[in-house]
Amino acid sequence: MANILIVSCTKIRDVSCIACLKCFKAAALKEGEFAKYDSVQIMGLSGCGDCPGLVMPKVGLVMEMADYLLQDIDAIHIGTCVVRAKNTAACPIDLDGIKAKLEGKFGKPVVLGTHNY
Repeated sequence: MANILIVSCTKIRDVSCIACLKCFKAAALKEGEFAKYDSVQIMGLSGCGDCPGLVMPKVGLVMEMADYLLQDIDAIHIGTCVVRAKNTAACPIDLDGIKAKLEGKFGKPVVLGTHNY
């Protein structure tokens, strides 16, 4: 089973994607970026830390808490909302850069996206 942390866009979470239902649906049905796993368990859902891009300290806090609670996280997914905010709005995040930084710091694979709804 893949234990997943999802990082969502703080600005649009619960505005245009209510309660991250699309991510949870995709994970449950193993659709979109979750299709590659045998089974999926969402271990955490966190905002990105808001603009101008505080993803690293925010994910750091989540990973510290997961470690404290003995909750293993196998992969980090950057939510489709973050990818769309970068591609269609003024989100300042460097997706490839943050992917490389997160993988380097935490030693977990980082996937850009969650679903295609």
